[in-house]
Amino acid sequence: MASSSSRSPSRDAPAERSPGNDIDVEKAPSTTETVQPQPQPSTRRAFPETDLDRGIVGWDGQDDPTHPQNFPASRKWTLLALVSSVTFISPLASSMFSPALTSLSEDLDVTNQTLLSFSVSIFLLGYTFGPMLLAPLSEIYGRRIVLSCANWFFVVWQVGCALAPNLASLIIFRFLAGIGGCGCITLGAGVIADLFPVDKRGLATSIWSMGPLMGPVVGPIAGGFVGQSLGWRWVFWLLLIAGGVLSLGIECFNQETYAPVLIRRKTAKLAKELGRSDLRSAYDPEGRGVSPTKILKLGLKRPIVLLFKSPIVLFLATYMALVYGLLYLFFTTIPSVFENQYGFSPGLTGLAYLGIGLGFFSGLIITATTSDKVLLKLASRNGGKLEPEMRLPALVFSACLLPISFFWYGWSADKKVHWIVPIIGMIPFGVGMMGVYMPIQIYTIDCYPAYAASANAALTASRSLVGALLPLAGPKMFDTLGLGWGNSLLGFLALGFVPIAMLLTRYGKMIRERFPVDLDS
Repeated sequence: MASSSSRSPSRDAPAERSPGNDIDVEKAPSTTETVQPQPQPSTRRAFPETDLDRGIVGWDGQDDPTHPQNFPASRKWTLLALVSSVTFISPLASSMFSPALTSLSEDLDVTNQTLLSFSVSIFLLGYTFGPMLLAPLSEIYGRRIVLSCANWFFVVWQVGCALAPNLASLIIFRFLAGIGGCGCITLGAGVIADLFPVDKRGLATSIWSMGPLMGPVVGPIAGGFVGQSLGWRWVFWLLLIAGGVLSLGIECFNQETYAPVLIRRKTAKLAKELGRSDLRSAYDPEGRGVSPTKILKLGLKRPIVLLFKSPIVLFLATYMALVYGLLYLFFTTIPSVFENQYGFSPGLTGLAYLGIGLGFFSGLIITATTSDKVLLKLASRNGGKLEPEMRLPALVFSACLLPISFFWYGWSADKKVHWIVPIIGMIPFGVGMMGVYMPIQIYTIDCYPAYAASANAALTASRSLVGALLPLAGPKMFDTLGLGWGNSLLGFLALGFVPIAMLLTRYGKMIRERFPVDLDS
């Protein structure tokens, strides 16, 4: 027990509430963090430590091996890989069903194109509501148990989808599967904040983000061949098998990473062993003992508070939602364009998505290799102090890439240029979307490390709502305007957001500090 009774050198230093070694910018008007080799004050405490004389239970020193950020690198990356694997399967399910709509239409005798499209996009509505519940639950019971329950909820409803007797039941089952499927996407940001310090999150977030971006691309490729050869029901049987295997693997190897929950368990264990009822978690040093009901209410409120009280989060969430909606509008046109314009079979049509996929992969490599380096370079110019806005410069360049694809793809498809031309035209959109998605994602994690799951829930809910509903207007819009002018309209819309990206990059810090957000009341 000697290590458990270690004390901080200064009794006056308050215990940190952030679960990692980040300064929680929700509570500090100046959001900075010093980067090595900048000299650090010897009394600085990133992790709250145990002080049994004061009845405080925390970590056994800054090098405590049980703190998630002190885990061996192999364990950190294994945990991230587990979460990322399901983060790939879930978005895969969102679009894998799309190429099999023809098979579904013939089997269930459905001719309404809007309802058929809705059976695909309804999955994303589950992404809209699920994060609001799962994020606060993870802050009460921990990441592991909530992620596990969400994963199995997603897997179980694949059975319902595969056996659905009619379109109405399929839509309901898809919605429920979406609620479970959003667990990995909602909690992944929290796991990254738990495991990695701020200057290592760029690469980690890049790997984790492969799922939400690559899944919707790989889905139609696989779904096209499955739907053509085996029928639409086998899409869900394959998702059941893949999701079940990965969920079982997570059950075997995953572990808790949320620091307040770990210290809460440690406090209860020490209180029992030492017979002391006065012990309190360092993350709740006053022993307020907030009830789970109140925590849940606060958690449900946090994403809404962020969206409506933080202008910069609102702008970034809106921009991400727009880009995500444009991605799914792309998806609505690809089957008809390559089947009707170029005579592709349903299986070959899925391969047309490789254009966006190649763009995503290129953007991922660029972002993963440059994000943390750019952050550290900008920090060195700022006296070694990190600021979340240092993640945003790439946003402007990426925003300029997005409109290119709509003009290129739209007019080349409209004029029936060789099929390789519109496919190549999708690549800039893929690169640009990764360059938009990643900086916004890492920015919110850096800004709100203690509530990364809740902050990510705000982004996930808003973009999923737009991604679910906006594509429903796609068929009518393109029927009215045609492929050329319909895509040009989307290109002009994307172009209109470029100045906003510039303003946020230049004045983001000023806006954030002028409108601080209290997420604890």
